[in-house]
Amino acid sequence: MLSRRNVRIKIMQVLYAAQRQERHDLRAIRSHYALMVKRSFELYLQNLLILQRCCDYARQDLATRNTKLRPTAEDRNFRDTLATNPSVRSLTENKELSQLYDRYKIRGMVDADQIKQLYRDFLTTDAYATYAAHPSPSREDNTKILLALFKWLQKQELFQTMVEDHFPLWNEDKSLVVGAIKKTIKALPEQQDFFRDYENTSEAVSEFGEVLLRFVVDANDQLLERIKSVLQNWDAERVAIIDMILLKMAIAEFLEFDSIPPQVTLNEYLDISKLYSTEKSKDFLNGVLDKLLKGLQEEGLVK
Repeated sequence: MLSRRNVRIKIMQVLYAAQRQERHDLRAIRSHYALMVKRSFELYLQNLLILQRCCDYARQDLATRNTKLRPTAEDRNFRDTLATNPSVRSLTENKELSQLYDRYKIRGMVDADQIKQLYRDFLTTDAYATYAAHPSPSREDNTKILLALFKWLQKQELFQTMVEDHFPLWNEDKSLVVGAIKKTIKALPEQQDFFRDYENTSEAVSEFGEVLLRFVVDANDQLLERIKSVLQNWDAERVAIIDMILLKMAIAEFLEFDSIPPQVTLNEYLDISKLYSTEKSKDFLNGVLDKLLKGLQEEGLVK
């Protein structure tokens, strides 16, 4: 699920935390990276469970309406299709997914009262009214209402609170998770182990991320010396911590990954600096990395 860009950002955060804590043990740093990757998958699972629980609440709603002594016309006409359609049932009846929620302790991240409030609020939307009017919703109708529900959830302050209570920095993975949930919805009903496509065991996490992290940690002193060699009128200690980390990561990527064009690497780190460092960082990094890259090319170390 994680792209190389997501991995670069997580490695930057891990290295920043390690430097602030004066932690240099590779095993501990790699453990922190693994935890960051795991949290991204947990975020996906929490978003999926919130969506699932909002739909499932329709069953309880129907049961409550059926026990009323004086039901309204709305109560008598209510159907729990939001919970019983094949797409949602493929989630609620998925034993492997249920076990995954337990393994990652996701259920404790979803409050029943908050789900009830979200469900009731969603029932007032035009999207739900249109869906409820279908006597027999098609697979396309089911997909459409789930996409509408998930889009609506992202705009709700209560949903944001539910997520941020457990994932304070979730905005960094938001676009990634939203894309993964949408892809999941469009594929429903799904096979039991569909979630394996989103577990972070991809090439980006291991063959790229693990190698990049190890290289930066192991070659830290050599990378620093290279950077110092091109810092004109600048003391290395005056360089912002994030900028120094990004410089080291970029050099490591130049040297270690022949399959990634150097200009792609350079542009990626410039973009990251715009989000996570100072206003002047982009120009500073661009100048330093350009000199470093030319030097590495002259030495024959980078094609």
